[in-house]
Amino acid sequence: MKKLDFYPTTNIDELAWPEENYDLTIDSPALAFFTDFKNIKPLVIESTASVLRVKELMQKEHVRLKLVVDEKKHFIGVVSSDDLIERKIVQKVSEGLERNEIVVAELMTAKKHLKALDWKDISKASISDVINALKDNGERHCLVIDHENHKIRGIFSASDISRRLRLNIDIQEKTSFSKVFVATL
Repeated sequence: MKKLDFYPTTNIDELAWPEENYDLTIDSPALAFFTDFKNIKPLVIESTASVLRVKELMQKEHVRLKLVVDEKKHFIGVVSSDDLIERKIVQKVSEGLERNEIVVAELMTAKKHLKALDWKDISKASISDVINALKDNGERHCLVIDHENHKIRGIFSASDISRRLRLNIDIQEKTSFSKVFVATL
């Protein structure tokens, strides 16, 4: 076993910071903004987790979206902070569930209701193309599918893009009949 020594920090004034690429523009390649699950572990939550616990975790982690997996770790959907609002929790309570018994599977968006971009398309796109796609579809997040390997490859987040570009990206959620219909159920 190697013995490690401690050293004084008295003469150290600087912190190490990740390199920021300030040359990014809306014409930059989309991949410069892409959260690639081959490099960064996806933020997942099990479908059986308590929504109250997940809501608390997401607030602490400053995260607005998590991927939902089943007991076999298969992707089954997403849960966003918008899915965990009090009104939706109260609606489940009114249906007879106890607050502490409501699980993510009750409020998540199932994968059959999700749309995603294709890995090959975004590898040739600019971030402006992605921003326009997000705006046109009223989405703050967008999954990316690798069709060749049958996997969710990664995700784009409007807030991450906005922060990195230092640009306000206003995403207006599209009102669709299906969303209105589901909200009234």
